Amino acid sequence: MNSLKETSAEWRANYAAAARWYLSVTVRAADRLDAPGLGEWSVRDLVGHTSRAVSTVASYLGATGTAEVASAADYFRTASTADPAAIAERGRAAGAELGADPAGAVADLVADVLGRIDEAPDDALVATPFGVTALAEYLPTRTFELVVHTCDLAAALGERPVPPAPAARSALHLAGDLASDRLGEVLLALTGRAPLPVGFSVFGGASA
Repeated sequence: MNSLKETSAEWRANYAAAARWYLSVTVRAADRLDAPGLGEWSVRDLVGHTSRAVSTVASYLGATGTAEVASAADYFRTASTADPAAIAERGRAAGAELGADPAGAVADLVADVLGRIDEAPDDALVATPFGVTALAEYLPTRTFELVVHTCDLAAALGERPVPPAPAARSALHLAGDLASDRLGEVLLALTGRAPLPVGFSVFGGASA
């Protein structure tokens, strides 16, 4: 069980579904890599940034010690202090590293990481730039990133984003935790009563 009240089977399955959806949309982006993606990013850059929701699981998994970041929401609250320019550059670099066949590279990444997760125990730790946290808390943050940025990617391709429902619900639950002090405004917007304030975000800065 994690802070989102998801069982081990749920947080693992949500991540796997989100990763596979990301891969499927990336395949359809093969001939649009230089098109506008999100903000200053091209589609390739956006695919690259999103790939870090996969690659970082592999590179951070296997930490020792004690969890310092208690929840998925706390991870994002800490990560909101990251430099947006550095995040943008990491996205471009990750996109370039995917090479001539980004979809093939992403397929390899997804297969490798899902295998690692299957073998990882429930009490596994990950060492993030913002502190050590439990895999059960870190993985939902990656599900969130995969769902949100694959929605961005689908939109950039002119598609209606249709994420896997359980993974999307996990992302929405986490978004609700992050917006816990402004839930009234969120509910008014979701029920068509009033728009959210310009620039509203559930976290203050960009995600890492």
